[in-house]
Amino acid sequence: MNLQIKRLRWQCRRGAKELDAVLCLYLDESYPLAGSAEQSLFVQLLALEDDQLLAYFFANGEPNTEGFKQLVGKIRSTLMDCS
Repeated sequence: MNLQIKRLRWQCRRGAKELDAVLCLYLDESYPLAGSAEQSLFVQLLALEDDQLLAYFFANGEPNTEGFKQLVGKIRSTLMDCS
């Protein structure tokens, strides 16, 4: 596993296990196949606070930028595909 993925995996570790699962699933399943713009958005998403991420993924919170909206939608889809 390369160093960048290890760092991202560490950043995916959050205070809520639900977030850990969602973020790590995306990191494992979709991040390696994503383009550089989407990968950059994911890194920016990881900089957000847990409460904001919980709202996005579990309370139908709506991100305020189009890029985040698309990425959150993709991560939600990844989660639904695995359930």
